[in-house]
Amino acid sequence: MTSDENKQLSSRDKVLLAALQLIGENPGAKLSVRAVAARAGVSTGSLRFHFPTQRALQDEVLTRLYDVVVSDERIHDRDVPPRDRLVDCLRQVLAPAGVGAGAREAQRTVYEQFIAPEPTEQVQEAYLALEREGRRRVEYWLTVLTQEGALAPGDTARRAKFLLTILNGLALERALPSDGSILQSETDTLYMAVDAILTPENP
Repeated sequence: MTSDENKQLSSRDKVLLAALQLIGENPGAKLSVRAVAARAGVSTGSLRFHFPTQRALQDEVLTRLYDVVVSDERIHDRDVPPRDRLVDCLRQVLAPAGVGAGAREAQRTVYEQFIAPEPTEQVQEAYLALEREGRRRVEYWLTVLTQEGALAPGDTARRAKFLLTILNGLALERALPSDGSILQSETDTLYMAVDAILTPENP
């Protein structure tokens, strides 16, 4: 983005852009109000006007990130069976890291940011913000399918947790050595997971 384009942004957009840049540089970092304000070139008062709390800022930033990486459009395509739509949406979560070297780098980042350090309040808040946004997105997909009748009403949060646990395991598998087709095995696992929660009459 050029300096002229940056000048045309509202102060709220400048804050979000600065926060996204800082998250990109250090995914595990807690978004410091002072650091974000300094990067955005706005006062802390202006930042607080748009985002009264640090959590409000972090949640909005992560929502923007997920909107770019993980689209909700697929879940609404009723020309495709619910089973296939949900698998496609879940696969979107895994896709950005790739396989092999990309997946190993992604797992290394997770380890360095959230496992190796002591579980300080800052580390916990950063991880929980990521986990919260991921869970919210999966719960939304499940809610859409419930409204369609493809998924029986029930504990959406519990189902989302189950699917996210599967995704975490698959993300790790992508980084590990394999003697077969990782993507084929991954597809089989995703369908098994989805079949476990969908109603039998709506495969």
